[in-house]
Order: sequence, then C-alpha cells, then structure tokens
Amino acid sequence: MEVRSSEGNQVRYYDKLLQAAPLIPRSRFRVWFIRICSTIVLWTCLVQLVTVSELWHSNFFTGFTSRIYHTTQRPPQGDVRFAQSPPILLPARNYTSNGFLRVSCNGGLNQMRAAICDMVTIARLLNLTLVVPELDKKSFWADRSGFEDIFDVRHFIDSLRDEVRIVKRVPKKFTRKSGYSTLEMPPVSWSNEKYYLEQILPLFAKHMVVHFNKTDARLANNGLPIDLQKLRCRVNYQALKFTPQIENLGQKLVQILRERGPFVALHLRYEMDMLAFSGCTLGCTHEEAEDLKRMRYAFPSWREKEIVSEERRSQGLCPLTPEEAALVMQALGFDRETQIYIAAGEIYGGERRLAQLRAAFPKIVKKEVLVALDELQQFQNHSSQMAALDFMVSVAGDTFIPTYDGNMAKLVEGHRSSHAGIPVLKSPSYWTGKSLYNCLICIKMEPFHGMSL
Repeated sequence: MEVRSSEGNQVRYYDKLLQAAPLIPRSRFRVWFIRICSTIVLWTCLVQLVTVSELWHSNFFTGFTSRIYHTTQRPPQGDVRFAQSPPILLPARNYTSNGFLRVSCNGGLNQMRAAICDMVTIARLLNLTLVVPELDKKSFWADRSGFEDIFDVRHFIDSLRDEVRIVKRVPKKFTRKSGYSTLEMPPVSWSNEKYYLEQILPLFAKHMVVHFNKTDARLANNGLPIDLQKLRCRVNYQALKFTPQIENLGQKLVQILRERGPFVALHLRYEMDMLAFSGCTLGCTHEEAEDLKRMRYAFPSWREKEIVSEERRSQGLCPLTPEEAALVMQALGFDRETQIYIAAGEIYGGERRLAQLRAAFPKIVKKEVLVALDELQQFQNHSSQMAALDFMVSVAGDTFIPTYDGNMAKLVEGHRSSHAGIPVLKSPSYWTGKSLYNCLICIKMEPFHGMSL
C-alpha cells in the first residue's frame, strides 16, 4: 500500500510538471536531435578521412585537391611554360640556427637577384636563419619596392624550407629593445666558404643578428663545393618567382607579341644610369656628357678617376649605342619586318637617338604601347617592377640580344638556356667603330627570318 501510494504521488507530481512547463512538440525535438547527431557523425568521418589521406597519400584525395587547386587558381591563358602545378612542400630541414642573417641588397633588380642567391647560400653554409632580404631603395632608381612587391614571398620561403629557415622579420626577443645589438657590416667581395666559416660565423656568437649592408658580388663564383653551387642555381631558377600581378601582365605582353609573330627582345642598355656609371658618351652632345659626369659624381659608389670615354670603348666596356645596335642586327640578317621589343627603360636622348634604329626596323614596340595605361599604372615609378616585366619578355622571346654584358644579360641567358629547346648561341665578336664587342645572341631552334644555328 505504501509503495502504491508513493507511485501515485510520483505520477501526480510528474503531471504537474508537464502542466507547469511549456509544451515542446516531440516531433520537433526528435528532428533537431537527429540533425545534431548526424552533424557530429559527419564531421567525425570527415576528420578521419582527411587524416588517413594525409598519412597514406591517397591518390584519390591528391587528385581531388589538385582539381580544386586548378579550379580556384587557374593561370591566365598564354605561354604554357609559365603554368605550374601545385607546389609540393618538402620536409623542413631540422637544424640548430646559429643566428639571424639580415641582408640589404644594393643595385638594380638583376644585381639584387644574383645577391639573393648568394645570401641564401651563405645562410645554408653557416646554419643561419635568413630574414627575407631588403631591397635597395636609396640608389639612382629610388624605387620603393620591397621584396614582397616583386617576388612571391610565400613561395620563396616554402620552396627553400628543406635547405634554410627563412623568416619575414627578426623575432622581437632579439631586437635592440631586448638588449641585443645588430652588427652592421659589408662582407669582403668574392669571398669563399673559408672566409665565411672562419671570420663571419664567429661573429654570430657575439651578435645574434648580423646585417650585411652590401651584398653585390660577396661570394666567389668559382671554387665552391658543388652542393652550394646547386643551391645557388635553385634559388635563381626556382625560388625567386615574381608576384602574380607581375607574372600575369608579363604573360599578357608575351601573348600579344606572339600573336603578331616572332619577336626579338632587344635589351638596349642605353639609359641614363648606365651611361653615367660607365662614362660612355659616344653620340652625346657636350651638354649631355657634362650632365652624365655630374650624375656620376653625385653617387659615391659610382665615383672614379676621370673617365675617358674613348678608352672605355676601346676596351669593350661601353654598351652599344642604338645606332650600333641597328648595324649589328642588320649584319645578323634581320630585315625590316622584324618585330623588336625594347626591353629597357627610357633611352637617353629619346626618339632622337632611336631614329636610326627605328628607320631600319619600323616594328619597334615597348610595353607602354602594348597594354593599356591603367594596366601599367601600378608598376610605373617602380623601376624594378618594370624591369621584371622586361625580364619575362626577354626570357620568352624568339631571340634575345643584349647590348651590354651586364647582370640582365647573364641572368636572361641562363634562364633561356635552362628551358628545353632554347640553346644559347654566342656569336663571334663584331667590330663597331673602333671597339670590339662580344654580343650574346640567344636564339630558338627554329629559323628566324632566314637565320639558323
């Protein structure tokens, strides 16, 4: 009887609770409960599948993610050589860093590019952590572009992770505010690995951060171990990739030129900075020669003793003039129908100095006339970014002719020879006036306007 009475009280109490609480339809409750449980189960399955695919490298998931990448990151139409598959990250190299290496590159785009290759190699040799290089902003060109404005930073860091650790900035705990002092110094030019191991590496024991404030030609070209030379090349040909904005416009320029037919990329290095630096003034008026001399003395790194232009030319140290470039191209067999892309900045003397070249080859074009002004606007007043566009066109051209054997000529020659089907032909020396010049002519396999290898 007591038990029944207790059970009756419990039933009546439960009925009161139901009457007091708001009524919740059972059907809606069940639907929400099923949805929540299903969501949890689906997410659990998805996490498990992703984990298994990463561990086992499933071909299915690799192909699936690859298709997603190509759908969302489809490259612009154009030269197939620029289209690349998704990068495969190599395992990061595990090493104890001896310190942080900061570098400030000096010079033009291609001089800085060569220096970056050297600095990565030095960081690898000394087991250092490299800070993303700083680019020259104080030289003649006064270009405010940073590394990230010209090169793909993420690609640069990821593509070299198996060789050297690269960071965007020095951690705060190693800054001056935390009691650390940065050693500022230029390394000795053309130094080998012994110099860096014996004289530079010990400096990191005293200074956790060392800043190389000059980087041009600070590592020897020859006599280095083969693994260091390979890394140098890897940085140049793989790690230094232009930003998507530069690559897209560069590909567009190449596509426009190719739609018009074969073309020559002429690196006409007859610009104000080159003439002031070299002291070469052939064809310039007396006033122009004096302006170039004043400019040379305005930059401490360009100052020399009195330069005699005729002596420089007799030694083959002057760039070809536009008139000489026209004579060389005619001697090589190029005709008036040849399409010529001027891969250079503003020619000193303007249209007056281009008159003879244009008379011989009317189909001369520049990037400024190939694309709309608004497409070039973001690159103008940034000489290094404009030089990057010229670099891309020069590598892709049917023929590349430099008029001066400088950094641009060497790097373009290397990139062209690294592509299958674009061998390098070094032409015989040509007499132009009283000087002997070694003109490098890079030509594709196919004959160009009657020319053949």
